[in-house]
Amino acid sequence: MSPEPTSAWTVFWAFLRLGLTSFGGPVAHLAYFREEFVNRRRWMSERAYADVVALCQFLPGPASSQVGMALGLNQAGYRGALAAWLGFTLPSALLLILFALGLGAMDEVISGGALQGLKVAAVAVVAQAVWGMARQLCPDAQRVTFMALTAAVVLLVPTAWVQVGCLLLAGVAGVWWLPAGQVGDHEPLPQRVGRRAGALWLVLFFGGLLGLPLLAFSLSSPALQMADAFYRAGSLVFGGGHVVLPLLQAELVPTGWVNNDVFLAGYGAAQAVPGPLFTFAAFLGASSLQGPTGWWGGALALVAIFLPSFLLVVGALPFWEVLRSHPLARAALAGVNAAVVGLLLAALYHPVWTSAIVGVHEFILALLALVALMFWRLPPWLVVLGCAVIGWAAA
Repeated sequence: MSPEPTSAWTVFWAFLRLGLTSFGGPVAHLAYFREEFVNRRRWMSERAYADVVALCQFLPGPASSQVGMALGLNQAGYRGALAAWLGFTLPSALLLILFALGLGAMDEVISGGALQGLKVAAVAVVAQAVWGMARQLCPDAQRVTFMALTAAVVLLVPTAWVQVGCLLLAGVAGVWWLPAGQVGDHEPLPQRVGRRAGALWLVLFFGGLLGLPLLAFSLSSPALQMADAFYRAGSLVFGGGHVVLPLLQAELVPTGWVNNDVFLAGYGAAQAVPGPLFTFAAFLGASSLQGPTGWWGGALALVAIFLPSFLLVVGALPFWEVLRSHPLARAALAGVNAAVVGLLLAALYHPVWTSAIVGVHEFILALLALVALMFWRLPPWLVVLGCAVIGWAAA
């Protein structure tokens, strides 16, 4: 289906409404997008939307935000992609920066019971994500093995580059040991970007990935070091927002950029706001103990972590028709996805569990929060808020 021309402002307001109301994580976001843009606005056909989702699941980065960028690009070109990202991202980013500023201003109050409650809520949220992703992405013995080995290696050698190496090795192992599966029917996507332009965007993506570390090292600039850390996290995370937790923790906490308790409190608070979980970066940038901080630090971290997603989406779309039908690519992706679950499983143990569960009371609260999420189907923001209130009252 060829979309009718739409202004970037129309795209922005449509996504802003979703950015204010879309709770529930990336899977829920994709359902909201389908209802709004396939069923109601008819910006894209069902098959074309499924193809966009498949592409964004294949690419590293936040899948729901990337789908939003692709929808905006398809509807209003580059300005539409930017408008979609701004509308969907700004509400949660602004809330998390304000939370970071408040956390610093009220450290003695929040770092007590409410802070502990937010950390316990993070245990339940990450545990739910591990369980759900393992059921979907590790359906056989080979992929369960990939998951377990990745978790073990990452816990034994907790560095960001080891995590990336595990993902690459899992992709190679997937090519050798996993079935590629069948490629179903699809509808070719309308092309807003030519192959030459797509290649240029991909060159810029890899240029940032390779050039930012060199610039940060040679210039000794804290701002460039921050941009490098968040750009690399946004470039190398497969599996969505929850999986960025171990990469960012390994980059920022051991180096002293962010305190571990503050890191986990922000991650818990990120569950209580709508929109993409990658806006957690805005909280971390605003909370930074080195270099840019406050509003400037939050904005820098936010742009740096999402920039790779934009470059990859607009760069990959022109080549997706060839890539999606390649059996080796599908097998490699299956292996990478299994390793992603292993990364998240390792993060569930450390730092999430080891920092939050210090006694029987915290364990009980985490158990109740997990039951509320998985069986009572309460929205994550309500569970997070409840844990914070209970922790504050019990302090």
